[in-house]
Amino acid sequence: MKNIISLIFCLPLWLVAQQTPAPPQSQSILIQDVTAHLGNGTVIENAAIGFAEGLLTYVGPASNAPTNYDKIIAGNGQHAYPGFIGMNTTLGLIEIDAVRATNDKDELGAMLPHVRSAIAYNAESQVVESVRPNGVLMAQVTPRGGRISGSSSVMQLDAWNWEDALVKADDGIHLRWPNPFQRGRWWLGEDPNLKRNKEYDKEVESLATYFATAKAYQVGSKPKHLPYAAMAGVFDGSKRLYIHTNGSQQIEESITKLMEWGAQKLAIVGGHQAPQQLELLQKHNIPVIIPRPHRLPSNEDEALKSTFNLGAQLIDAGLTVAIEMSGRMETMNTRNLPFYAGSFAAYGVPYEKAVAMLTANPASILGIDQEVGSLEVGKKATLFLSQGDALDMRTNILSHAFIEGRSISLESHQTQLWKRYSDKVN
Repeated sequence: MKNIISLIFCLPLWLVAQQTPAPPQSQSILIQDVTAHLGNGTVIENAAIGFAEGLLTYVGPASNAPTNYDKIIAGNGQHAYPGFIGMNTTLGLIEIDAVRATNDKDELGAMLPHVRSAIAYNAESQVVESVRPNGVLMAQVTPRGGRISGSSSVMQLDAWNWEDALVKADDGIHLRWPNPFQRGRWWLGEDPNLKRNKEYDKEVESLATYFATAKAYQVGSKPKHLPYAAMAGVFDGSKRLYIHTNGSQQIEESITKLMEWGAQKLAIVGGHQAPQQLELLQKHNIPVIIPRPHRLPSNEDEALKSTFNLGAQLIDAGLTVAIEMSGRMETMNTRNLPFYAGSFAAYGVPYEKAVAMLTANPASILGIDQEVGSLEVGKKATLFLSQGDALDMRTNILSHAFIEGRSISLESHQTQLWKRYSDKVN
């Protein structure tokens, strides 16, 4: 037993802790000679980007850039992008899927609007540090489970603790709309074919009762009830209600009923069949946060490439579209976020609009577009330089990354292992 204890305490520190977060920006910095993808659809060739005290002070042609900066970084023709934003992630909530003690993404119960992902966020997560080398510098950290899962928060990914990481606390509440159809559990001998969910009407009625009670709670003086109190922002418009739903009927019924129940700001998360409800989504200006394209279609009669075409269909309709991360190995796969956008670009989304799916669009949905999401003077200096196209896994090679002007480390346990075994092979 003593030998085992000794072995545990002799483990190298890099196995159990993230790098020390970068200190605040102390020198003004000017990056010269880059192609600047501003995140809002605009590209500036031969650009310069300047920032001081964590804020952007110049974005424009290099020939017009001021010279009174403390430090000059030669871009050498690299590409500059705003920091990418991961939507609907479980970053910092789970470290190892097979180790239950590292899983804090869910709580017991069905109606949990008061559960806050922010306070469960682990800033020391090694998974968090592994997504930064691909340009993912912020994330909407979202709880899972239940009918109403809880409240998500926006975090920047280089921090000492959850308080330091907060970009926006409790940006919205996540609701998983009931499915009117279901498949039998084949492992229990049930019919695996799709059929009507007999409990659907009852589940919707339960939600209607909950929303009515929560709305009534907001009026007058009553004993403190944390779940109902947390719903206040849904009714006054200060919090967005994220509806996790996929089917055409689900999308239509959820939007119609939730607006009747008093929800002010809605977003669809998933939306596999959102193209069938374009008119409704356009009418109410509802953004759609779509899944990664590298998956099978949700229904047998859908085209094999429908998952790749989804982005172009919604963007061509004028909707605000971002990319969400739920699914298998969702925490770790957040590092592949740029390449999902690249896949949508390969199937009809114009390149700069694909960049916006990771920058300006999520910032707008989250209500932080006055601070981040595009390279504009006055916004936070959260950006990175890539040697090539950041949406292409072959050329997404970062040389520098900054969060609020702080020059952050691009090393992780994965890069350390890569260098270690590269030396052995060579």
